[in-house]
Amino acid sequence: MALTYSDSEIAALIAERKPLPAQWGARLQPRPKQGHDESELVIVGENQSEFHIILRKSQFNPLDFSVILGVRVPQSNRIFRLRRYNGKSHQHTNSIEHQTFYDFHIHFATERYQMSGDRSPREDAYAEVTNRYGDATGALGCLISDAAFETGGPQSSMLLLPPQV
Repeated sequence: MALTYSDSEIAALIAERKPLPAQWGARLQPRPKQGHDESELVIVGENQSEFHIILRKSQFNPLDFSVILGVRVPQSNRIFRLRRYNGKSHQHTNSIEHQTFYDFHIHFATERYQMSGDRSPREDAYAEVTNRYGDATGALGCLISDAAFETGGPQSSMLLLPPQV
């Protein structure tokens, strides 16, 4: 895989201010899609980057979810995954470090993994274990906190993911 963004460009995209629209939580209402619920919200950052928040949650396992922050690569329709907050539903291995774990974890886009030459290179293949969240709503809160989003209002008005029944 060719290098799309350097580590410093990735850091700048994460740090770019991202104003959330009014009622943004309500706009993230999930829709059923082949065994999981999915929703997406597009936000334009202060430097005109087009960011995508993508939520995926299994309809069967409440620990099987992903909260993704992507950015549209200019002059393409490719979404580059900057961060991915995953549930505790599968084992993950960092192929370069030969480190394996089964826990809640956050994926980070890195220059190293883009250039790794791995058979299935993914820009966000590197991940770290976290105890900052225990469900999809908590993972979304971490993403909002970590990636320079501006809510403009109280987070209590967020309507995120319906509780698992």
